[in-house]
Amino acid sequence: MEEQLIFAWAMIFCIAIAPVSGEYYSKTVTPSSKAEKVTNLHFFLHDTLSGENPSAVLVAHANLTRKDHSPVPFGSLFAIDDPLRVGPEPTSKIIGNAQGLYLSSSQDASKFTIVLYADFAFTTGKFKGSSFSIFSRNPVTEAKREVAIVGGRGRFRMARGFAHIKTSYFNATTGDAILDYKVTLYHY
Repeated sequence: MEEQLIFAWAMIFCIAIAPVSGEYYSKTVTPSSKAEKVTNLHFFLHDTLSGENPSAVLVAHANLTRKDHSPVPFGSLFAIDDPLRVGPEPTSKIIGNAQGLYLSSSQDASKFTIVLYADFAFTTGKFKGSSFSIFSRNPVTEAKREVAIVGGRGRFRMARGFAHIKTSYFNATTGDAILDYKVTLYHY
């Protein structure tokens, strides 16, 4: 019994000392004082809900709101993969895409509002491989509106900023829209 007690105390002692003698590696680096850059972008987002190849699709909706005949009724959640184009024409050059979700968040159809969660990625040009993220309320019925940019990657790492959006085209029957984006990004 005495040997077992000595062995138990030895094990407890070894276990108690192990964390004390273990090392955790960490290196704190002082951030460099890089100059902040400002980038202004202008492009058109083409959001298509209709046709054989839509860029936005309904993924969920509340059954109670389906009495609303709007193409985007309150409580509807859409997944998007919208092309970003140089111009408003459907044939203009694609420079990237916006992927994410938007949720119809206004019960009053006359004040149609969505909440947008999307990553705007560039697939060509000097910003190829870079993107910025929007997570913001978008009051669609307002002629001009502003949404918040909350992050980025690639050349837009640590981005913050805003986008002014103006509707260039909207079809109230189908929900198809072309949106004019003027973006100001602050990044390093």
